[in-house]
Amino acid sequence: MPSASKLTTPVAVDLPQIEGRYADLGGYTVGFETFPQDVDPAPLFAGLPDDRCPCPHWGVVQSGQVTFRWTDHEETYGAGDAYYAGPGHVPLLSGGTSIVEFSPTDLLGETMAAVERNLATAGSGA
Repeated sequence: MPSASKLTTPVAVDLPQIEGRYADLGGYTVGFETFPQDVDPAPLFAGLPDDRCPCPHWGVVQSGQVTFRWTDHEETYGAGDAYYAGPGHVPLLSGGTSIVEFSPTDLLGETMAAVERNLATAGSGA
C-alpha cells in the first residue's frame, strides 16, 4: 500500500508563501503544505473555471487556520479540524498554517498547471 510522510517527501515548492511536498498515492496526491505568512492565492486561479479551484480536497489542519471561500459562503478550519473543500473554492491561509491535504491527482495537476502559469506571469511583471 503506498504511503508518504512529510519527512521523506521531497520539497517540490519552496516559495516565501508556501513550502509544499507532494506524493502520489495511486490516483490521489497527498500534499504537506506549510504557509509561513498570510496568503490569499485568489489571483493564481485566474483562467480556471470561474477563476476558482475546480479540484476537491480532503485535509487536516495541523496548525493555523484556512478559510475556503465559495461564491455563496465561507468555511473556516483551525488546528485539529478535518475538512472537505469541494470544487469552486478559493483558499485563504493564515501565517503559521500547516495542512495535510488529499486531492485527485489528475484534477490537482490541471489546477497546479494554471497556478504555475499565473506565478510565471506575475514573476515576469506582465
